[in-house]
Amino acid sequence: MQNKLLYSLLMIVLSMASGCSGISKGITEAIMEKQDVEDTRICEVWGERFSGLKKQLEHPERKMKVLMVHGVGNHLPGYSTQFLEKLAKELDLSVMAKSPKNISLADPKHPDKKLGNLRINRYLNASKDQELMFYELTWSEITAKDKEILSFDNSGEQSFRRAEVNDLLKKFSNDTGPDPIIYLGEKREDILVAFAQSFCWMISGDWNSLPDDTHRVCSSKNVTPLYTDSYAFVSHSLGSRITIDGLQRIASILTNGDTASYYTAVANVMKNKEVPIYMMSNQLPMLQLGRIMPEVTNQRSAYCTETGERYAERMVAKTPIIAFSDPNDLLSYAIPHDYVNKYLDSRLCIDVTNVHINVAKVYDAFGLGKLANPMDAHIGYDTDDRVVGMIAKGIGTDKASELVKQRCHLIETIE
Repeated sequence: MQNKLLYSLLMIVLSMASGCSGISKGITEAIMEKQDVEDTRICEVWGERFSGLKKQLEHPERKMKVLMVHGVGNHLPGYSTQFLEKLAKELDLSVMAKSPKNISLADPKHPDKKLGNLRINRYLNASKDQELMFYELTWSEITAKDKEILSFDNSGEQSFRRAEVNDLLKKFSNDTGPDPIIYLGEKREDILVAFAQSFCWMISGDWNSLPDDTHRVCSSKNVTPLYTDSYAFVSHSLGSRITIDGLQRIASILTNGDTASYYTAVANVMKNKEVPIYMMSNQLPMLQLGRIMPEVTNQRSAYCTETGERYAERMVAKTPIIAFSDPNDLLSYAIPHDYVNKYLDSRLCIDVTNVHINVAKVYDAFGLGKLANPMDAHIGYDTDDRVVGMIAKGIGTDKASELVKQRCHLIETIE
């Protein structure tokens, strides 16, 4: 549908320029077909080279655990299936559990409250000596009730008054626009608890120890110090803000003397690990506006170097952020070089690599300028083979995928 909208827009532009719709249609089809074949989309990586999930997956006796956090809009459990299948194929994982496990997340302080769903999939390679456990957090349930206030606008009472395309765009806006606003209100704490509970289950035991089809709280009793396991996050749009806020929340609890909860176990498990976050359609700069600053900033050397006076209080050894942003995504931003020190918690020891990538096709509008569908540019990351390839096997290493080697350019930065 989105490509049809772009096609129609090009038709209108050319018709206005030539005054002949029949000729315009023929020329438009020919030029678009030619541009579809010639894939010239950019892929430039600025920052440190990275290895992706593959290096950790290949480590003997180590499970790779990944938590995915979705962004704005209504999502149902299973939303990550296409991305996960592409990722598993890139990682050569051809064996999977017969069915995923589902946990209805609960609030430790209010156990009856529902905080969304955590779905866990298990993948292995053919020899079963490499294992990926993929945790998919669906938090849409938390904001769904609040968004019902706009349901009247999607009904026939109002929608029939709009042009067809405008009605589609308005429904999209009604579905996605409220979530960042709701997140700034009282539901923010519920969403962050859902993240903390998902994180707790991720660092808890193995596949056989996880419950299924149950509403349950994860507590310190569930957390086992599996020092050999590796962890990573994948997030999209608002999900990146939730991931960062969730980790900063945990870091704050760790340093406030909460020794009785599972957060002590978290510290023991995570303190010496490198835990990357792969952010798709990164929105951190925009979602920072009007927010309270974290407790600890501009103290990287104190927390993240072995000689630092607060090195023992770090949450993780290193948090590499790989931020994917399409320049034509109206809601996506690169992370400026000074952003981390000013606005992110120093206890996370964050480094940033910016990936400038066209996930949406860019068309030449017949000399009138180039254009790309901003909708495709916002939602196309998790199906882009180059994005999946970099998450799986990184860039700048011998094991990087051939597609990434051919299509993406690394500009390595040093101190």
